[in-house]
Amino acid sequence: MKGGVKILGHSVHPILIVFPLGLLATGVVFDVIYLIWGNVTFSVVAYWMITAGLVGGALAAIFGWLDWFAIPSGTRAKSIGLIHGLVNATALVIFAASWWFRNSAPAQPPALASGLSILGAGLALVGGWLGGELVERLGVGVHEGAHLNAPSSLSTDSALSTENVFVKE
Repeated sequence: MKGGVKILGHSVHPILIVFPLGLLATGVVFDVIYLIWGNVTFSVVAYWMITAGLVGGALAAIFGWLDWFAIPSGTRAKSIGLIHGLVNATALVIFAASWWFRNSAPAQPPALASGLSILGAGLALVGGWLGGELVERLGVGVHEGAHLNAPSSLSTDSALSTENVFVKE
């Protein structure tokens, strides 16, 4: 599918989502470690991981929203994209609430803050699966004519060339 925001031939949104997903997931891991052992260093690290994840998530959401507008109306991809965006936006709001509850005392957050981060991570998993559905099943963001021997995205050669196309026998 053509459209969406690209840099050097690649969609920007999938490039950006790895950071907030990794940071927010790591925040949850540190929350769980804090809940098990009670070492405040882990809760402070969780606070900063969630802070950075929220910033990265907001940035990734902007590019996802721009990509969503490039999806043709009336398609399954448009509907899945909307659900994907709403689920991930809800996950970010839940993580923001977690951040808010721990903001005044990052070293000793209330249990509610940790519970919210775990809930947010669960939603992020669902949103990530929907993103995978968009790319892997519906081809959103996949270059037209993509194949196993396509030229580099930095090349001026078209991927639509039939030369060297992998053919399953």
